[in-house]
Amino acid sequence: MGETILTMEGIHKRFPGVHALNNCRFDLRSGEVHALVGENGAGKSTLMKVLTGIHKKDEGKIVFMGEELNPSSPRETQDKGISIIHQELNLMPHLTAAQNIFIGREPKKAGFFTDDDKLNRAANGLFHLLGLNLNPRTPVANITVAMQQMVEIAKALSFDSKVLIMDEPTAALTDREIEELFSIIRSLKTQGVGIVYISHRMEELMQITDRISVMRDGQYIQTVNTADTDTEQIINMMVGRTLFETTKTEKRVTGDEKVLEVRGLATHTLHDVSFTLHRGEILGFAGLMGAGRTEVARAVFGADLMERGSILVNGRAVTIRSPQDAVRCGIGYLSEDRKQFGLALGMSVEENTVLASLDKFNQWGFINFKKTAKEAERYVAMLKTKTPSIAQNVKNLSGGNQQKVIIAKWLLRDCDVLIFDEPTRGIDVGAKSEIYKLLFDLAKEGKSIIMISSELPEILRMSDRVAVMCEGRITRILDISEADQETIMKYATMREEIKGTGVEHIE
Repeated sequence: MGETILTMEGIHKRFPGVHALNNCRFDLRSGEVHALVGENGAGKSTLMKVLTGIHKKDEGKIVFMGEELNPSSPRETQDKGISIIHQELNLMPHLTAAQNIFIGREPKKAGFFTDDDKLNRAANGLFHLLGLNLNPRTPVANITVAMQQMVEIAKALSFDSKVLIMDEPTAALTDREIEELFSIIRSLKTQGVGIVYISHRMEELMQITDRISVMRDGQYIQTVNTADTDTEQIINMMVGRTLFETTKTEKRVTGDEKVLEVRGLATHTLHDVSFTLHRGEILGFAGLMGAGRTEVARAVFGADLMERGSILVNGRAVTIRSPQDAVRCGIGYLSEDRKQFGLALGMSVEENTVLASLDKFNQWGFINFKKTAKEAERYVAMLKTKTPSIAQNVKNLSGGNQQKVIIAKWLLRDCDVLIFDEPTRGIDVGAKSEIYKLLFDLAKEGKSIIMISSELPEILRMSDRVAVMCEGRITRILDISEADQETIMKYATMREEIKGTGVEHIE
C-alpha cells in the first residue's frame, strides 16, 4: 500500500427527519482495497454518494490527492479520478461495449463523425490492461453479467481513475466469475488504484481486502487491518447486538399435513419436478446457478407457463395460470429481484403493504385509507421496519427494509404458502438475522415456506428438508439431519434424477 490519496473527516449529511451521516470519516491509500461495511441503513452508500457528488455534504472536509474537494456532480468527481460502480449496473444493452465505455466522449473524425476505429482501439487497450478477452464491438446485451461488470471497470479506468468504488460487485456472480474479478482487483492494486469495496459477504472481505472500516447508524465505528481481525469481530462492530445464529440439526415439523403438492411439473426448462410442502415446514431449494430453482417458483406462482403437471393446495387440485390465480390460492412469492418484481418503488410503504389486499379495504368502491394506514403501521412495528414514516417511498429504504415491506404485503394477504427467492441477497448480517427469525416465527405460526438460496450455510440453518436441483430436475430431497454442504453439492452436480433416494415420485 502507498500513500494516503483520500481523506474524509467530520462528514455530516441530513435529510428531512434523518441524520444520515453523523461525524463520519474514511481514508484510502493508493494500491489498497479498503472495505466499507455496515448494516443496511448504516450510511455506507450515503457516504459514497457524498464523495462522488450525488449528495452535497452539510459539514466536513474531503481531501483528494492533496486538494480539498467539494464535488457538485458525479461527472466532476469522475473527471478528477473517482469512479463508482453501482450494484445495479448502468450500461445500455443495445450499445457495444466500446460505445458504453466512451458514451458522451466519443472520439471524432472530421470534427463531426464518430471515429469507430479509434473508439474500439481505445476500448481494446483497456480490455488488454484488465486481461479481458472481449471484442469491443460486442453489444452489451450479448455478454454475461460478470463481463458487464468488467466493462464498468474499464469505463471507470478510461477516466484515469485513482479511486474505484465497488458496491456489492459480486452479488450476481458465480464463484468462478468472482475469482476473475478478484484477479482484476489485484492487478489494479499493483497499478496504484485505491479501491473502496462495499460488500455484505464476510468471506470476501477476509480474502480480498487490506483494511475494513465499520459504520453503524450513520456513524463511523472503527477501522481495522484485515489480517488482524476475524468475521466475528467485524459482525459485532456492525450490529452491536446478539444475532440469531441457531443452526438446525433436525426438522421441527411434527405434523404431516400437506399444504402444497407439486406433481410432474414441466416447463421448457424443468423436467418432472415433484415435491410436497407440509404445514409449518421450511423447504429449502439448493443448486447451482441455472439449476432451475427460480423457474420452479415462477411456475408454481403462475408467472411461467406449465407445460405438464399438477398442483394441489390443501389436497385440492387447483389451476394456476397467472400470479392472480396463485394469490387466490393462498400462495405469495417474494422474487429474487425485489426492485423489479416485488415493489412499486415510486409508491409509499403504506401503498406497497396493502397493494395485494386492496379488496379488504374497499368500501362501496372507495378505499378506506384510515384502515390501510393502520395496517401498514402495524406491520412496520411487527417487522421492525426502519422508515421515517409509512408515507416514505420504498425506493428510499435500505435493501433489508425493502424486503420487510414485501413480506408485510404477503402477510397482510394471509398467504398459507410463502415462496422466498434469495430472501437475504444484498442485505447485511443484522438484517439477515431478523429475516431468519421472522421465517422461523412464520413457520411456528403454521405458514409453509419454500426458501430458495444460493448460500448453503443459509439453507442448512433454515431448512427442515432440502430439495437439491440440477439442470431442471430435483436430484434429491434431503432431511436436514442428513444434509451438509458436501452432500448437497454432490447432488447439485448430478445430471440425472437419483431413483429411490428421497426424491418424491407421486403417481
